[in-house]
Amino acid sequence: MGAYILRRLLLIIPTLIGIMIINFTLVQFVPGGPIEQIVAQLQGQGDVTEGFAGGSDAGMDTSTSGDDQSVGSRGLPPEILAKLEKDFGFDKPPLERFLNMMWDYMRLDFGESYFRSIGVIDLVIEKMPVSITLGLWSTLIAYIVSIPLGIRKAVKDGSAFDTWTSGAIIVAYAIPGFLFAILLVVLFAGGSYWQIFPLRGLTSDNFSELSTWGKVVDYFWHIALPVLASTIAAFATLTLLTKNSFLDEIKKHYVITARAKGLSERQVLYGHVFRNAMLIVIAGFPAVFIGVFFGGSLLIETIFSLDGLGRLGFEAAVARDYPVMFGTLFIFGLIGLIVGLLSDLMYVLVDPRIDFERREG
Repeated sequence: MGAYILRRLLLIIPTLIGIMIINFTLVQFVPGGPIEQIVAQLQGQGDVTEGFAGGSDAGMDTSTSGDDQSVGSRGLPPEILAKLEKDFGFDKPPLERFLNMMWDYMRLDFGESYFRSIGVIDLVIEKMPVSITLGLWSTLIAYIVSIPLGIRKAVKDGSAFDTWTSGAIIVAYAIPGFLFAILLVVLFAGGSYWQIFPLRGLTSDNFSELSTWGKVVDYFWHIALPVLASTIAAFATLTLLTKNSFLDEIKKHYVITARAKGLSERQVLYGHVFRNAMLIVIAGFPAVFIGVFFGGSLLIETIFSLDGLGRLGFEAAVARDYPVMFGTLFIFGLIGLIVGLLSDLMYVLVDPRIDFERREG
């Protein structure tokens, strides 16, 4: 197993470099880079806007005086454009910029946002509590509800219970998460009916003044609706996956043999079927969590006024904030590849009979 892990770890490097090359190349053909974004804002505002940060190596001086104060209304002169290109590093050829960027990333230097005057790592850490909340609780609730429900549906396959729960699951899966979020706001967050849950943030303004129990209640009070909206679609896939896995295992010969030996249905189900049927479900937990965690629902975050990684990625793409775009891509890509390896290790942990080294050989 050690040799397999080593090969997978070594494979992460070229895979990650390939991901960065493809995305960096595609961005070169997208119109409207950061300089164009600045020019557009300046022309719309009529003054040089303060707060624009320079590239990762230098800041941008935005002070103006005299006739330069009207620079935004008549367009930027060539010398300022040249300075912007130098500050952002666009005076260098793309290959050199890519190699410099990757060298910085290898040294865990992800630079600073062009427009927020804050480091990429600090920005990600700032937005992470929202994504952790949505990702962790959505995944846990989906597993806690879907696994028992899937097992019950497998045992009662073809019954009235199986039929109506399947209908309910399909309806829930068909409803977009953002639409369900709007429905929750209308019903329970003061939209048109009841004002039961708050509509903004993860905690109340007086959170620091609350008791320990009060903080716990306040936290869950705030996250109830966004977590429910994020979880609704996950029930269908996980429930049906659990049900189908159990049905496949129940039909196998070892189950028939166990029943012939006189074991009770409960012993057969949980003593023999459960471990094999849950292999694919349990082993996929890390990947599911990371997918929800880093996928971040932009619309749900916007509806509930949550500032997480979903909105961060969208805003960085719109503003062409390349340090944030590529920095987060590198970080999340690396974590995703590592989680893929952890998923394989989970398979071995759940079922030691699996040997990836022997299968590769």
